[in-house]
Amino acid sequence: MKDYIKTVAMITILFVIGVVILIFITKDTGAGSEKKSREQTVLLNKIARTAEENVDNLERLDEEEYDCDYVIIDSTNNLLFSRAGNDTDIIDISVEKAIQNRYPYMFLTNGDRVWGTVIMLDDGMQDFRIFRNRFIIGAIICCLLILIASTLYGIYVNRSIIVPFKNMQSFAGKVAQGKLDEPLIMDKGNMFGAFSESFDIMREELASSKQRELELQKKEKELVASLSHDLKTPVTGIKVTSEFLEMRLNDKLDSDEKAKDITFAREELTDMLEDTSGIRQKIEQIDTLVSDLFTSTLEDLGEFKVNISDEDSEVLGDIVRSFDNRGYTVMEDIPAVVISIDKKRMAQVIGNVISNSYKYADTKIDIGYKLIDRVLEMHIRDHGPGVPGGELDLIMNKFYRGKEWENTDIDGNGLGLYIAKSLMKKMNGDLIAESDGDGLFIKLIIQLS
Repeated sequence: MKDYIKTVAMITILFVIGVVILIFITKDTGAGSEKKSREQTVLLNKIARTAEENVDNLERLDEEEYDCDYVIIDSTNNLLFSRAGNDTDIIDISVEKAIQNRYPYMFLTNGDRVWGTVIMLDDGMQDFRIFRNRFIIGAIICCLLILIASTLYGIYVNRSIIVPFKNMQSFAGKVAQGKLDEPLIMDKGNMFGAFSESFDIMREELASSKQRELELQKKEKELVASLSHDLKTPVTGIKVTSEFLEMRLNDKLDSDEKAKDITFAREELTDMLEDTSGIRQKIEQIDTLVSDLFTSTLEDLGEFKVNISDEDSEVLGDIVRSFDNRGYTVMEDIPAVVISIDKKRMAQVIGNVISNSYKYADTKIDIGYKLIDRVLEMHIRDHGPGVPGGELDLIMNKFYRGKEWENTDIDGNGLGLYIAKSLMKKMNGDLIAESDGDGLFIKLIIQLS
């Protein structure tokens, strides 16, 4: 904007200079015309008087220095005397032509007889001719100044408007082609500097968005690979356990081939019960992995449904007990209130939190409750290594696992807390994670009915 103001100011100055020059050149060109006319009349009278006094010797006029061109003719238009240089127009001079050309003239007399006419060869247009010449010169100068001003303005428009727009056009083409690494070159001096900066900010946002998309695609591929590995492990275990159980049963059948009834010793039944328990645990592990993946997919598709209803707060204790198969939880009394939840989804939330504590802490789990205004806070704390402060906001991001656990043998896909927080949000609550050096503290905000 400053350059624009400077350019307009410069053009204005050039126009003012042109007008001043024109006024200066043409000043006084029309002034004093009446005075000059009187001077011509006086001079014409002087010439006439001198000619009348020297009618027989007109050459006497050469001795007088009259500052004008004039001629003297007789009554028949014959030239008697001339002070007009080599001007050929005086050859056919006459009173009629003097009248036509607006030349001042005066009749010469001798007594009562008119013997000739003195004609001053000045039509009074000399001032106009001077004015016209000066005006033409002034107009040419003004045109040159206008041309210079127009050229300067054109240069300014090209540099400040056309070139930036062409740069933005080229930039838009590169963005359309996906070339987001080349910044838009900006000149803070032109009037579209802020506009150009906005375009470059858009490019940076698009580049960041594209980078996030690539990272998400990478994480999704890593998730597929991780889930494939995580699923393969329990499936292999189930397969081995099933083959081993089948082999033992076949051996029993072969050894008691002739017996009508086949009996098992307590030790054998205990071993087979452990095998089937192992199978069940691995199936539950597979079910959890598939459930998390399915829930995450539904969330991405926007088809994740939550059906909220009024439930007695005691249902929270039932959910905890159903997931605490290791008996690690120590639970306080639950305030007797009616809460607004989806029982099935709340079970997923609490199950994921307890499962994480089993996996990463393997300590006792303290569970407490607090009524605040219109919400019930459920506090779940383990006593493991906790989470570094810089990662607390990240552990609830999709596919994120703590840096400390990425290269360990502990199974995980980074979906548990992400799903838990999403579910709490959909139930009009929230999930907040804190870590003060004594394990991980999870706070569930549950709406009252």
